[in-house]
Amino acid sequence: MKAGSLDRRVDIQRKTKATGVRSAGKGTWTTVAESVPANVQDMLPSRAERLAEGVSIARRPARVRMRYREDVTPDMRLQMGTRLMRIVAGPIELGRREGIEMVVEDYTAAGEDP
Repeated sequence: MKAGSLDRRVDIQRKTKATGVRSAGKGTWTTVAESVPANVQDMLPSRAERLAEGVSIARRPARVRMRYREDVTPDMRLQMGTRLMRIVAGPIELGRREGIEMVVEDYTAAGEDP
């Protein structure tokens, strides 16, 4: 994986479950790794809108590549500046532990913390 192609910086975050009866279903996002070099390529030239279960959700799929890491799992998310992206496919190993690739998408839903 060429260093010059990793032209963006992303933070990798994991959801931390809240404890207690009143905080059921809530949690916070904890940063696992900061400023990780990555290549982010949008898969569509513009935002796609769809209606899912009566809630408007904006999707913006992208392909993300970065150096090989064993600690990235599908239940994590990436943050690039103010852009939040959930992992929807992958991560998969590229080559012999040269890198990983995943498909992510931006999303916003009314009343839900991404």
